Amino acid sequence: MPEPEYWLRGPVDGVAPLLQPVAHALLQVREDVERAMTGLTAERIWTSVGGAASIGFHLRHVCGSLDRLLTYARGEALTDAQLAYLHAESEPGQPPADAAALLPLVHDAVERALAQVRATGEAGLTAPRAVGRRRLPSTTLGLLFHAAEHATRHAGQIVTTAKIVRITESGGASPR
Repeated sequence: MPEPEYWLRGPVDGVAPLLQPVAHALLQVREDVERAMTGLTAERIWTSVGGAASIGFHLRHVCGSLDRLLTYARGEALTDAQLAYLHAESEPGQPPADAAALLPLVHDAVERALAQVRATGEAGLTAPRAVGRRRLPSTTLGLLFHAAEHATRHAGQIVTTAKIVRITESGGASPR
């Protein structure tokens, strides 16, 4: 019998009670992405089906968006390197990055995010934070929550696109 989803596995060590949902979501992202990537070739990872973004884009975007949102949660501005990464998220590379290259990036991004969540005290969760060049208003908690839910959204797109790519390439029924 498979393990339950992370939110049903109990508290994550070292994470404040109010931030448990953030940690659970991040750990679920990592698990779902790893499972979805099983057996996918680099070609499949970078295939765009029906004009949708490739799995490779979503993998890189999970990493980049976690990094950027957590930077804002710390009250910092983005660096030139972060902006360059943002602009290169959809590039497969030469040769195209495969699962062996991309999964460690996701693992590391989730681990860095969890480290920041563990280091965030509940007392500072409502601290005001500015997002982006327009310095839109948020809070530390708002950014941590959004980082987790945004990563979850892209993990879902990875899972769905992986299923579609497998069905399409195996000659199975065309997804609707």
